[in-house]
Amino acid sequence: MASLAGMLQGQGHRVTGSDAVAYPPMSDQLRAMGIEPMQPYNAAHLQPAPDLVVIGNAISRGNVELEDVLDRRLPFTSMAALIHDEFLRGREPLVVTGTHGKTTTTSMLAWIYEVASNNGTAPAPSFLIGGVAENFGTSFHVRDTKPFILEGDEYDTAFFDKGPKFLHYFPQAAILTHVEFDHADIYADLAAVKTAFKRLVNLIPRSGRLVAFDGSANVTECCARAFCPVERYGFRDDSHWQLTDFKAGAVSRWTLLRAGKHFADLELPMAGEHNALNATAAAALAAGQGVDAASIAEALRTFRSVKRRLEVRAEVGGITVIDDFAHHPTAIRETLRALRGSYPGRRLIAVLEPRSNTLRRNVFERELIESLALADEVVLAAVYQSENIPEGERLHPQTVVDALNIAGVPAQLLADADAITVALAPTLREGDVVAVLSNGGFGDIYNKLPVALRGRS
Repeated sequence: MASLAGMLQGQGHRVTGSDAVAYPPMSDQLRAMGIEPMQPYNAAHLQPAPDLVVIGNAISRGNVELEDVLDRRLPFTSMAALIHDEFLRGREPLVVTGTHGKTTTTSMLAWIYEVASNNGTAPAPSFLIGGVAENFGTSFHVRDTKPFILEGDEYDTAFFDKGPKFLHYFPQAAILTHVEFDHADIYADLAAVKTAFKRLVNLIPRSGRLVAFDGSANVTECCARAFCPVERYGFRDDSHWQLTDFKAGAVSRWTLLRAGKHFADLELPMAGEHNALNATAAAALAAGQGVDAASIAEALRTFRSVKRRLEVRAEVGGITVIDDFAHHPTAIRETLRALRGSYPGRRLIAVLEPRSNTLRRNVFERELIESLALADEVVLAAVYQSENIPEGERLHPQTVVDALNIAGVPAQLLADADAITVALAPTLREGDVVAVLSNGGFGDIYNKLPVALRGRS
């Protein structure tokens, strides 16, 4: 929504907006554009009457501004519908989808196109990313060119449109990274999630292309009936795009084969097999659209990640504080595995706020315990707004903590960011790596913990 605000302002519109609580990095981006988030929601924010109200998918009936919009019959639409109508018509949408890795992969693809454009081998891209790409310092850019790279979210569109946002984007080509059960608040089960992705695949024209991960039976099922060419990527010997000779570490290196033939030797300044897979997906889609291998290799070598994806927020007295946008047990597992590779031999402390609509529920309790067990120590915060989750569906973090302690992983449950900062800061020592895992503001712990560490004698 913040990115869309900037895109519309760039067209010459006057844009205002409201939120319950705005937090970085998007709140910073808004203010840099001269758009001050109005907090909290208030019907007075709709005076004078706007020409159009864009209603985000976090807004439900009962919201004071939404009720005023309906009472006054103000014109309204959704983010996804407006993106299609205002920005995608006449362009070539390249859509990155999947349960995990969308934001990072979209950022990689946009940067590949940007580098290729600078090299004169591809048109400069427009892009829309669900985070701030550090190579650009922004989450969006709109140009008068054909390629429009955007992140395709499977979450629902608005209170009046419960279909996935990505069904509005009508891709010319797409990436499908992973398909797992997620968003337990809107999808009943894995079958419902797969149905959404199958519908997306069905929108790709025969002249288009789908680049899909080959290490998942769910992905295979979702792309089985595609009408367009499908190119699979992964570590398998029969992968159309195969990663070989992978070398892990803070910098990942591998050789990429295309249909069994050498395509490029790639280097990425990010840890983790999952990030190498993301980079391979972006490389495969770009190459299929005509981007040269040299530009792809240069772009990945100079890629600077995305805010809140394994982002180093502070280093104080030899203690490293990492911020990661964890929303699912699989994402937590891959984050902790990557940190093990980046910081070998160092004590790894995972600090988790169960905040996403999946983590707040007990549907993945066992998987969450297994993921967190990769850390040396674990601190859990209370479930975010647990009162909004039915008791029978709610995650009980004490159960997770007890299971971890039984498994030999020291764990504790603390109420919030302030309690965690007070309890954790005195116990940290030189060499520790603290992974703060949340898809929200987490009480500003990313700043509070480093301040507390600096204040130690």
